[in-house]
Amino acid sequence: MMHSSSIITAPERPDDWWEVEALFDLCFAPGRTALSSYRLRDGVDPVPELCLVARDGDGQVAGAIRHWPVQVGMKRAILLGPVAVHPTHQGEGIAALLIWRCLERAAKAGHPRMMLVGDAPYYGRFGFRKLEGVVMPPPTNPDRVLGIALRRGGWDGVEGEVAPARDCNAAQTT
Repeated sequence: MMHSSSIITAPERPDDWWEVEALFDLCFAPGRTALSSYRLRDGVDPVPELCLVARDGDGQVAGAIRHWPVQVGMKRAILLGPVAVHPTHQGEGIAALLIWRCLERAAKAGHPRMMLVGDAPYYGRFGFRKLEGVVMPPPTNPDRVLGIALRRGGWDGVEGEVAPARDCNAAQTT
């Protein structure tokens, strides 16, 4: 078992795309692209500085994380996901490492808020909480819609339906 200290993270490069997609295919059900969160990604480029790849000491992809711009009402947000760890590296803390690094990068880049669809007990340790008044496309369990403010008041007054960022080009970013 390799420890996460031997893991190196770096921004995802165009050459990493196929390896990352293969990891997501391996870790998620074959129908992953049918999930409602994928409709928010169609035709939208991910946020490059928040897409990271973790490689082990042999240079193999051990984990990956991507983030996407979305609109909540008329405000921009960052949608975390997917995040995956290769089965041979699960339990080593790689997902947590990727999430913490991305939270730090997003805050430093000035993003006010981040959201995801996931398990509150797992993501709560990073500061994510259930979002009230934020509606993901169906079929999404509202109890799994979580968010974190990356700056004070980042989610204050932000509510509405979540839509692809391309749908509201004139929307405010704050």
